Amino acid sequence: MIVNSIPKPDISPAFTVDDIHKIREWNYESRKGMNTQEVIDHINRRGDEFEALVEAARRSKSVLV
Repeated sequence: MIVNSIPKPDISPAFTVDDIHKIREWNYESRKGMNTQEVIDHINRRGDEFEALVEAARRSKSVLV
C-alpha cells in the first residue's frame, strides 16, 4: 500500500471554509497514487482508529459519572 506521509493541516479554532479546503487537499495528497482497494482499506483503517477514540472517550466519561 502506498502511504504518503503528508503532515496534517493546521486547523484554526474558528474552523473556516479555508480549513475545509486544507483537509480536502490533505486527503487528496495522502491518497495520491493509491488504487481503489488501497483507498478503501485506508478509509476503513482510519475509521477503526476513530471508533476506538470515541469508545475510549465514552468509557472515560462513564467512569467520571
